[in-house]
Amino acid sequence: MTSPAVKRQRTENTTTRSEIWYDDGSVVLQAENTQFRVHWSILGQKSSFFRGMQSLPQPPHDQPTVDGCAVVELHDTVLDVEYLLKALYDSMFLLQKALPLPAVAALIRLGRKYEFRDFFDAAVERLCFENPTTLKKYDALRVDREYRPTRILPYPGVVYDILTLAREQNILSVLPCAYYRALITHDRAQLFDGVPRGDGTVASLASMDQRQCTLGRETIMKTQFMPGYTYAWVRKWPFKADDCANPSKCARIRAEIQEHYMITFNLRGLLDLSTEQIPFCGQCTKHARESNQAGRNRMWEELPRMFSLADWGELKNEL
Repeated sequence: MTSPAVKRQRTENTTTRSEIWYDDGSVVLQAENTQFRVHWSILGQKSSFFRGMQSLPQPPHDQPTVDGCAVVELHDTVLDVEYLLKALYDSMFLLQKALPLPAVAALIRLGRKYEFRDFFDAAVERLCFENPTTLKKYDALRVDREYRPTRILPYPGVVYDILTLAREQNILSVLPCAYYRALITHDRAQLFDGVPRGDGTVASLASMDQRQCTLGRETIMKTQFMPGYTYAWVRKWPFKADDCANPSKCARIRAEIQEHYMITFNLRGLLDLSTEQIPFCGQCTKHARESNQAGRNRMWEELPRMFSLADWGELKNEL
């Protein structure tokens, strides 16, 4: 792994001390204009990068220090370094059920950059939990038919920000679910305009992700009513007198549902009928639900392809 740009640099009068400042610390990390006094030994326990850096020759004696500690400049944001050090020094930090997405992002970025493997793996696991690779796990995250994040704290636009983080960090197994979720969580205008987070900023997608979502939506819309997929039963269904209690009524209701679906033109690739009230006879309701579930399974298996990605097996192996 290529070493990140890290260098010892003389301190400036404009620097400030972080609250993360241990009087017995042996090294001062500086991010932007903020300094953190920490311990080489603790850094080295979790990071092979810092473990190797500690063994390098010490700087000349005429190099400025802070309280006798060498200053190591990190070319990272203060917020990222703060989250990294919280994870390093607070044993309860990673045990929280839900973390802010900026904390997860910091542990992925700096965990990879500075070889904090445990932190990197724990943060990636949270992204993967929220965007699983199986339909069963995807369904388990729905509460009252809506997605509820449980390992990452929710806020308006978090779905877009998770997608952006996964794509930027090349966490490919997250992308199929993240792309699909971006399409069903926000409307088409928000896909291009972004979603206000509520703090004066906007969660927006890069043009490449907008393109993937747009093309993926078109593919799913074309596919979801095809034979063998989620809503094939809406278009073609042999109503037989020997297995349908009321063929004329069920046929009429199916035609009404078909017209509604076509008019609303909504994305329904993974929509689940298992808990829906369907005004068919018992046998036709059973058929619709079985057909729907079989189609959902097929749609899920092909979901990566619909966003021009490799299949699930290959995406999983990228982690």
